[in-house]
Amino acid sequence: MAVSVPRVTAHSLAIVVSLLTYVLTTRVEHERRPPSIAIAWVLGLIAVPYLVLPLYWLFGRRKLQRKGLPATAAKTPRQHWAENLVESFGLPASSRSRVRMHADGAAARSALFETMAAARQRLDVCTYILGNDTFGREAVQAMTDRVGAGVRVRLMIDGVGAIQLPRSVFRQLRAAGVETATFSPLLARNTSGPRNLRNHRKLVIADDSVLWAGGRNLAGEYFTGAHGRPPWRDLSFDLHGPVAGAAARQFEIDWVASAGKPAAPIQSTTAADAAGCAQFLPSGPDQSEDTVQALLLDACFRTERRLLAVTPYFVPDAGLATAIRLAARRGVKIDLCLPANSNHILADFARNRSLRALAAAGVSIHLLPMMVHAKAVVFDASLALCGSPNLDSRSLLLNYESAFIFYGNAEIEWLADWITALIRDAKPFDARAPGFFRDVAEGLLLTVAYQL
Repeated sequence: MAVSVPRVTAHSLAIVVSLLTYVLTTRVEHERRPPSIAIAWVLGLIAVPYLVLPLYWLFGRRKLQRKGLPATAAKTPRQHWAENLVESFGLPASSRSRVRMHADGAAARSALFETMAAARQRLDVCTYILGNDTFGREAVQAMTDRVGAGVRVRLMIDGVGAIQLPRSVFRQLRAAGVETATFSPLLARNTSGPRNLRNHRKLVIADDSVLWAGGRNLAGEYFTGAHGRPPWRDLSFDLHGPVAGAAARQFEIDWVASAGKPAAPIQSTTAADAAGCAQFLPSGPDQSEDTVQALLLDACFRTERRLLAVTPYFVPDAGLATAIRLAARRGVKIDLCLPANSNHILADFARNRSLRALAAAGVSIHLLPMMVHAKAVVFDASLALCGSPNLDSRSLLLNYESAFIFYGNAEIEWLADWITALIRDAKPFDARAPGFFRDVAEGLLLTVAYQL
């Protein structure tokens, strides 16, 4: 009797090819994924390889081979551990800077246009969103005014943000002489990497020496309000000094990656007499490490007395959530401020499992009655972080972000006071256990939470 040899089905072959693709690309590109994300990809490739494999090619990579900022020639001992950590990533050292924090949208608006007007040779603007509103038109006018003054003006906007802006605005800018570049447009392929790796950096740089940065996009809701509603609470700052030059070099790298014409560096001012001390910390697929995530983890384990944090979206990975929880358990006073209802419903829903675990460990969670878009963390009295990264997996593990570390007492205490003032109007988080169906829904949503 002849024995029939089982044939490899097309479906089995598809599973094998999908898993080999995952293993080989992960090894070749040295991808480091959290176990939960890796398991989700593998299970998806086994269950529905025809659907998940194309999705993996589109969205699976999160680190790209791109030239980063030049490393310092020699590592020099620093007083603060964070300076040594950041320099170990090949990023610029800290430097003296004249820093001015913006208390509200009006101060931020004034400082933004002051920074633009200060440009004499070049003005570089990077934003995720440029509003199609009154404020957006003011920003466009400020850029075109600088072109009229003989300044080279470059605007880089993310591909997702660019979708929200009418083509007529781009035509207006180009007609006025403003150079524009779209970072990773959704359809064109002028930027390498998956389309889900977005540029969330917010930088306005005049002559490589004056910087305006923070969490604000260039739209009305971040400054003056929109549609009859008050502005969102947000944080930004401006500074003079070499830190602006470090941000300018990162802008140049992103600009060239977006097919923009390169520019020569401008000799920046030193601000050596400034009282503040700051350091530029970019993160994203173009960095060899998850730089902001690494700093946050290290700081959580080193902090001894207090941790103050504000963020609009809180969907951390297991590592960061554990670090915060353990800090609370060993007695660190932790205050976490979040909007009760942000502008992203799914992110609000997905955060609850982490928040319940943190509340059980002793973290004080404050839900604010207004939309807060600020992103800042203060550790003890020696370190503060402020910029564009949210405390969620998308910001910390996928997006291109720009954070700034402050070591000066004045900046640290200013940020601590700003966050503390929010707590007065907040309500505590309800940490009651969810029902069965909500618990299941939260778990399902968390499998894709890093993409939110």
